[in-house]
Amino acid sequence: MPGSVDHEPQVAIDEVLPEFADAFPFESFNRMQSEALPALLEREDNVVVSAPTASGKTALAEVAICRALDAGGTALFLAPLRALTNEKESEWERFEDLGYSVYVVTGERDLNPRRAERADILVMTPEKADSATRKHDSPRYGFVTDVDCCIIDEVHLLDSDRRGSVLEVTISRLRRLCDPRIVALSATMPNVDDVAEWLDAPAETTFAFGEKYRPVPLEAGVKTYTHGENAFADKYRRLYRALDLVEPHLREDGQGLVFVSSRQDTVQAAKKTRDELAERDVPMGARGDYDFHQEAEQLQNETLRKSVLDGVGFHHAGLSKDDKTLVERWFREGTLGLLFSTSTLAWGVNLPARCVVIRDTKLHDPLEGEVDMSPLDVLQMLGRAGRPGYDDQGYAWVVCDHSDADKYRQLLRDGKEIESRLATDLGAHLNAEIVLGTVQDIDDVLDWIETTFYAVRARSAPDRYDSDGQLRDRVSDTLESLVDRGFVERDGLSLSPTRLGRLASKFYLRLDTAREFADLARRAEGGDGTATELTTDDVLRAVATAAEFDSASARKDERDAVRAVLGDRERDLDPGPRKVLAILDSSMDSATPAELRSDAWVIRQNALRLLAALRAFLDHLGTAAAANLAARVEARIEHGVSADAVGLTALDGVGSGRASRLATKGLASPADVREAGVSGLVDAGLAEGVAKQVHASAKSMPNLRFDWGEFPDAIVSGGNEMCEVTVTNAGDGARAGVRVTVNGHEMTATDGYLGTTTLPVGVFGGDAEALTYTAEVHFPDLPLTPVSDSRTVRIE
Repeated sequence: MPGSVDHEPQVAIDEVLPEFADAFPFESFNRMQSEALPALLEREDNVVVSAPTASGKTALAEVAICRALDAGGTALFLAPLRALTNEKESEWERFEDLGYSVYVVTGERDLNPRRAERADILVMTPEKADSATRKHDSPRYGFVTDVDCCIIDEVHLLDSDRRGSVLEVTISRLRRLCDPRIVALSATMPNVDDVAEWLDAPAETTFAFGEKYRPVPLEAGVKTYTHGENAFADKYRRLYRALDLVEPHLREDGQGLVFVSSRQDTVQAAKKTRDELAERDVPMGARGDYDFHQEAEQLQNETLRKSVLDGVGFHHAGLSKDDKTLVERWFREGTLGLLFSTSTLAWGVNLPARCVVIRDTKLHDPLEGEVDMSPLDVLQMLGRAGRPGYDDQGYAWVVCDHSDADKYRQLLRDGKEIESRLATDLGAHLNAEIVLGTVQDIDDVLDWIETTFYAVRARSAPDRYDSDGQLRDRVSDTLESLVDRGFVERDGLSLSPTRLGRLASKFYLRLDTAREFADLARRAEGGDGTATELTTDDVLRAVATAAEFDSASARKDERDAVRAVLGDRERDLDPGPRKVLAILDSSMDSATPAELRSDAWVIRQNALRLLAALRAFLDHLGTAAAANLAARVEARIEHGVSADAVGLTALDGVGSGRASRLATKGLASPADVREAGVSGLVDAGLAEGVAKQVHASAKSMPNLRFDWGEFPDAIVSGGNEMCEVTVTNAGDGARAGVRVTVNGHEMTATDGYLGTTTLPVGVFGGDAEALTYTAEVHFPDLPLTPVSDSRTVRIE
């Protein structure tokens, strides 16, 4: 077999796992897998395996799963990306065929607790596992404490800036909750012993398989290009450089995989490459293949449909699942000679190529501007070079500017040690453990930090962590800060979370953001002595200036668009937060300028999460009126509807399109929809089936009636009379805040589940000519506009 290094005897699957032989797509384990088998099958210890990309680590995960299933246990597989969890569900139908159930745990709304509880194999991302372990004592997530074996795929994700700390604390928490066997798998990493120490894996079950175990030897290097002043032109300079490197392999029927920085870049690079390869007379494509031409017609993406006929494809997360599946199959079969992709492909689908080129080492992050690609991503991509069984050699190249060349040469030569990223979020994660109750006193704090990878690395490389043995002091200082800022209460040695701490943990907020949200809620509630009626601008500004958007940046060409949206408003903000504010403001009316749209989706998704959190803060620490305002702003940003019609989005089956359509027909609220009836909705343009659904939803919405009793029309100056107002909800029940104001000043208020509520109203003759009493109802959980009713009393 060309390119194979496995000339030594291999272990047959049916010799060691006869009952699970059908769960594997091959008959024998390779050399690397065979050497690790005794650790997995004959011992109970935790296992850590570092091995080159494409050397067969997935099979080790499956062996660990088989061992757990054979013992009647439950296995949890942690995949680095959401897309991979779905792929595993499909791949592991092999286990389903053997009578075992596989369940992918996804979003809160989609969770089926019964299926999760009965599953033999659970599949999650680290973020979902974090959420599940935080809620382990709830009936919906109790299943997570029954895990017997946890497989961490790509454990070097620990070193990821945004996600590493989540994986780290989740594993530490899971071990404290149910102490499963841990099997950690990783691409080659120099400090595998640190990971082993963290997971208590002994030397006998810790493996660092070097390059000699790579199925295909790899030649990797750095190529530079001449940097110009025009970033657009530079992309094409790098593209031509990449094609120079790939072209010889294409001419020899090899395949090339080129990684670029964005989805749009995959499309544009593929378009340009088709012309360039034709110009260079490189034999590519399958236009004469009738069967392939017919199959290509199945592609939903028209540009991709044209491109693949020339042997050039592109792959990114925005393609439909069916399109991605076809592209992957064609590339594996060799029908496509060249594929352009974003970095997500490197972490997921096993699509090796003879030649891999990283065209873009920098990428635009909507929240951080231009950033360097993660060293982990770089190594992961380059590891895809070389097709086992087909190539004698793999070739991998980084194309970069001269100024970055030495950095990447060092990365290729020395690899990347895995670091802990916990320090940057230490306060938030410690707060979460106190909220969970896994940390209840000072001793628990010190015990907890010792369970982290952070503690291991601080001892292993104290100079990098600036610890010098002072890790416990740093943790103590972090705890002190949590107490001082109101997240934690301390009673002697005991620790307990405050309401602020609970909310911060529930919504995964940075602590600075949680503190700001709490302060805004306090202003609305009047905790500073004077209640403030919040405005839409207050809500938008609170989100745009949240710590989560600290790194947002605005390119020069975006600032005119920001100015066009905001005018002179909020001129005190830095360009990044001001850009976020402009995107949120314009999103409420579906009027985001074209210059801002490339970043708008990511910013909106992050903002919607923050708005949901702010709504909860305003609800629990502020007022129902403030929470309802946040709910309406949230719905407007999500659906892009006017302030008058936002209440329609509370109805099942009504999104932005239908809300706008109904509003133009004069139906701007659930009450209007109720009154219009099914026939009126059909007249407004809805199909009859949809109209019935929308009308039924409107009938279930709160339907309020106000009864002022024997309320006077007039009162003599100096007189007084005690009256009352009763608010009755004739629709389905809902949480609401009811308050009565007199001439705009709050007189009395109550919050609760609204069925029938009666509030006292004192009518006092004063100096004014008239008193206007208003009963207002605000729904903190729904984007319904407030409902009010008034009475005016003359003073005689």
